[in-house]
Amino acid sequence: MSLPVFTHAACLAHDTGSGHAERPQRLGAVIEALRNGFDDLDWREAPRAGRGELLRVHDESLLTAVLEAHPAQPVALDPDTVLSPQSAEAALRAAGAGVAAVDLVLSGEAPVAFCAVRPPGHHATAHAAMGFCLFNNVAVAAAHALERHGLARVAIADFDVHHGNGTQAIFDAEPRVHYLSSHQMPLYPDTGHVHERGAGNVLNVPLPPGTGSRGFRAAWEDRLLPAIDAFRPQLLLVSAGFDAHWRDPLAQLQLEADDFAWLTVELRRLADAHAHGRLVSTLEGGYDLQALRECALAHVGALRD
Repeated sequence: MSLPVFTHAACLAHDTGSGHAERPQRLGAVIEALRNGFDDLDWREAPRAGRGELLRVHDESLLTAVLEAHPAQPVALDPDTVLSPQSAEAALRAAGAGVAAVDLVLSGEAPVAFCAVRPPGHHATAHAAMGFCLFNNVAVAAAHALERHGLARVAIADFDVHHGNGTQAIFDAEPRVHYLSSHQMPLYPDTGHVHERGAGNVLNVPLPPGTGSRGFRAAWEDRLLPAIDAFRPQLLLVSAGFDAHWRDPLAQLQLEADDFAWLTVELRRLADAHAHGRLVSTLEGGYDLQALRECALAHVGALRD
């Protein structure tokens, strides 16, 4: 069965302004690499997330700020996060992709799906857009799995080089969701310390700059993957950021594309063991275009195999 990939042209229209790291070319590079690299992907149009789906994890004030501002030109919500005339539609489609992908895998139509979208999501909190993120795409998808499909155990594996502070904060008192993250420390957003455990449902493994492949794989093999295994998730969600690659300008973890392929295989193995193979991956960070191409090919190649 071909791998479903959810995306939308609106995600390319989100305008962050000249020189911004989270630029439309990021997603363009991913889509181009996947279209050229695989001829059997099942490309699907991401729908808009519904207001009720967003309100499961976000406050009404954030929806108002993103959806009702209607700026005539790009405006800064914070030093990193931009809202442009096209951003509301992009944010709705990015969040809606995860919802549609969860519906698809839980219906049994396909076991695995990938969401090639932007803006990214894992820094957005219940109340605030931040860190390039408007809505928390993976959190919206997880809450949909809980409330619409009645799941009791959803795991979120986050290998973006930056800690997903928003995802952790949204679910840190929700035992049905386990959040597990490797990330560089020190680095933005200065969260994700080992002692941050939520309600026993959070596991952070911070890594120092220069960790490289061996240390990264050891962190997952020794701590994070066993924790997912012990939780026995009914659905595995992935925050797939590729900014831990050695080319990336915003961090220094020094990974290779093969490291993401290796971890994707391991995550699929756990999904097969506990979740009938059900896994949804959503694009997060990654700011070097060549690294994005290589890592997207490695990740999606492992998903489809």
